[in-house]
Amino acid sequence: MSDNTPVYTYKDFASDQEVRWCPGCDDYVILRAVEKALPQIGKKKEDIAFISGIGCSSRFPYYVDTYGMHSIHGRAPAIASGVKLANPDLSVWVITGDGDSLAIGGNHFIHVLRRNIDLNIILFNNEIYGLTKGQFSPTTELGLRTKSSPYGNTQPPFHVGSLAIGANASFFARVPGNNPKAMTEVFVDAEKHRGTSLIEVLQNCVIFNDGVFDDITDKKVKAESQVWAKHGEPLIFGAENNKGLVLKGGKIEIAVIGENGVTQEDILVHDAKNPDPVMHFMLSRLKHPMVMGVIRDAERLTYGQLFTNQVEAVKEKAKYHDVQSLLNSGDTYTISDN
Repeated sequence: MSDNTPVYTYKDFASDQEVRWCPGCDDYVILRAVEKALPQIGKKKEDIAFISGIGCSSRFPYYVDTYGMHSIHGRAPAIASGVKLANPDLSVWVITGDGDSLAIGGNHFIHVLRRNIDLNIILFNNEIYGLTKGQFSPTTELGLRTKSSPYGNTQPPFHVGSLAIGANASFFARVPGNNPKAMTEVFVDAEKHRGTSLIEVLQNCVIFNDGVFDDITDKKVKAESQVWAKHGEPLIFGAENNKGLVLKGGKIEIAVIGENGVTQEDILVHDAKNPDPVMHFMLSRLKHPMVMGVIRDAERLTYGQLFTNQVEAVKEKAKYHDVQSLLNSGDTYTISDN
């Protein structure tokens, strides 16, 4: 934070607009977590921009007191890319849902990850179309009955982590929609990362897909169903912290510490910084338990850095360094008044 950056609280980032989401929606939790993260990133309000597409989540720019744009369906990454490349010092955030980003916006989504433009994407994943009233989305599980699949969804779902890491994402994290403290911490981590940061939030839609993540996020089961990944620490979980993840036969399995000779030293230690994405991919695929927190945080040159390096290299080798020297480089003629 620079010396002239104001000291903010979360209240400074709340706009004067009435927040209009369904009562009980996790979107309220995500909004408050973002409001609490923003004072920690060291940016003035006028140096922050939120860009959204279409969907319930995409009302977000109205509710934060920063610059923002409620854009068009699926195109928020493209618009945000232009904002960031034109204004490299801005903190740029994309707010999107599973339908907005993975259906009509699928190409924009994978290519912003591939390019590694330095911005942050918060993907509200509720595995349903909420704004348009309950059709199946690209992440809806097989068999779910929805408005557009009355006999059960027959289309295999996208897996957000797999798609992201397959697109060479340099940062991928996952958080439950009912854990604002963890969300705030992950949002701050995402902003610190140089490159495209993707955070998948398991967001409950109380109207059209209520309870979709209860077997993972409910307080009665979360100790046994969530593994929190922290760089440099063993992947241990459980109500008694006596379970962990081990690699066996090329697969990740659950082991109980103290049984079958398993000790804490046998438990996998999380390496979020590893440039090789294989382990991150495997961790992202686990469902029971599901891995939460920052799964991948690898260093890779951003699109802006690569482009700047290329420009500088071309300039260094260039024969001419200004327009005038280029114009005078060949045969020249002097026209007199006579």
